[in-house]
Amino acid sequence: MIEMPPLQFARTNGIRMGYYDAGPKTDTPPVILCHGWPEMAFSWRHQIKALGEAGIRVIAPDQRGYGSTDRPEPVEAYDMEQLTGDLVGLLDHLGIDKAIFVGHDWGGFIVWQMPLRHIDRVAGVVGVNTPHYDRLPIDPIELFRKRFGDSMYIVQFQDPAREPDRIFGSRVEQTFDAFMRKPLPRKDDAPAAPATAGVGASPKTNLAFPQMIAAYDAKFDPRTPILSPEEKKVFVDAFTRTGFTGGINWYRNFSRNWQRSEGLDHTVRVPSLMIMAENDVVLPPSAADGMEKIVPDLEKYLVRDSGHWTQQEKPDEVSAKLIEWRRKRFG
Repeated sequence: MIEMPPLQFARTNGIRMGYYDAGPKTDTPPVILCHGWPEMAFSWRHQIKALGEAGIRVIAPDQRGYGSTDRPEPVEAYDMEQLTGDLVGLLDHLGIDKAIFVGHDWGGFIVWQMPLRHIDRVAGVVGVNTPHYDRLPIDPIELFRKRFGDSMYIVQFQDPAREPDRIFGSRVEQTFDAFMRKPLPRKDDAPAAPATAGVGASPKTNLAFPQMIAAYDAKFDPRTPILSPEEKKVFVDAFTRTGFTGGINWYRNFSRNWQRSEGLDHTVRVPSLMIMAENDVVLPPSAADGMEKIVPDLEKYLVRDSGHWTQQEKPDEVSAKLIEWRRKRFG
């Protein structure tokens, strides 16, 4: 198993944040790797090693609510202002002027917001699977409910009784057994459903994740695991300790983020790269169609034969693309 660099801590934006730092301190601009749900900085272990060995400074935090980082109680402590503010505070702690922000899954939503809110701290942005899109005409939760129904996981996550948190929290190993697998080969005759407002899944896709986990038995799963037993243990141990509420609270701010972003110019004015995964059913490549309208300096790159956990499924390809793009655009 790949060894992580030593865990360090920063005081940032009112919390204590754990992070990993590799590569030469003199290298600028450094690359900040932002994970999604339910993940941690450990999800970037392959990229931390590859970029560091390529002479690029790379920093990967456990973000607010996850792993070694604080988990504040109030739901609104996880809104976009706080999540982006944490990263600015991390730069301040490290004495870094500007960085390239790379985000996968939920981390992607955050890194696309960085140049909208903190342009003076952002050299470039890379979205992994997660596209950037303009402010929606309606509340995102309303949109998800209309498109996917009440059982869609993000709609379920709004439940004030926190039933999804309990389902995942009482079945931690089951959760990672079920999620961290390669998708089955797609049938070529299945037409791709059109993406809607940055949510790419087909309305036919079963997104009732809490119920899927509750009923899951790994013995009957034909898909290939992505994680070795040792890697899986890292995730299982961490989430057994922390639970899932911190990460799910990010989703509980969808409506608040939408309300508070009114009047925010959503144009990204820094060099940008969009890495797409061919077989991601929730964030398919079609979800990035038309991004060029609000991300004028955009390169797109498709990782073939990868599902949602792209940096862990195709680590060498993702690392090589990040290194190539970083050198091409920033020397």
